Amino acid sequence: MDRSFAGRTFVLRIDRSPLDESTTLGSDLAFLMQRDVRPIVVAPTSDAARSYVRALNRQRSVAVGLSGADAALLPSGGRDAIGRVQTGILATLTSAGYIPVIEPTAYAFAGDDDVALSADDVAAAVASATEAARAIFFTTAGGVVDPQSHAVVDELTPAEALALAERDDIAADVRAVIRAAARVVRGGVQAAHILDGRVAHAAIVEFLTDRHLGTQVTGTVYLGAA
Repeated sequence: MDRSFAGRTFVLRIDRSPLDESTTLGSDLAFLMQRDVRPIVVAPTSDAARSYVRALNRQRSVAVGLSGADAALLPSGGRDAIGRVQTGILATLTSAGYIPVIEPTAYAFAGDDDVALSADDVAAAVASATEAARAIFFTTAGGVVDPQSHAVVDELTPAEALALAERDDIAADVRAVIRAAARVVRGGVQAAHILDGRVAHAAIVEFLTDRHLGTQVTGTVYLGAA
């Protein structure tokens, strides 16, 4: 394994597929942690986050659920935006060998209830704030499909990804993932990957090898929001 990843975080935005315990994600995360890679998981909904914490802890007691309000992790920036991510709690947990599983909610300072967020936006914000080595987005689409060739695109630059995200012939949820992946790379992360989490050992293959199971977004890095 490339030791340059040791001590680094990677952010994984899951869909609901890991809730099926027949997937290999739990063992994949354990494999990476044994090699001092520090996973952070972002769930699609609050209910899914709690369910995945239980599912992962049945395999290995390392998952800790976090909402946006916990340690003011994800302060609301107004109008569904995210303020400055408070990374201290994430560093504390990952350095101690735990896997944070984050609900896509923001801490509203002026109200009693958390604010629902897009999980894609949360993953992008957390990946940039933690200077993650990689970000991975699970989607059953299995990657970005070229509307003309109908083939999965192997690699995109952020600019190419954002151009595809404007096309009406790509599903809205996939366009949201593409935009988030582009923002991750423009925010300083070396690469973002879009793939089907139901594929065996998908996280390991995409994170540690040159093979792409889906679509990789990488290229020139522009610091700042897309």
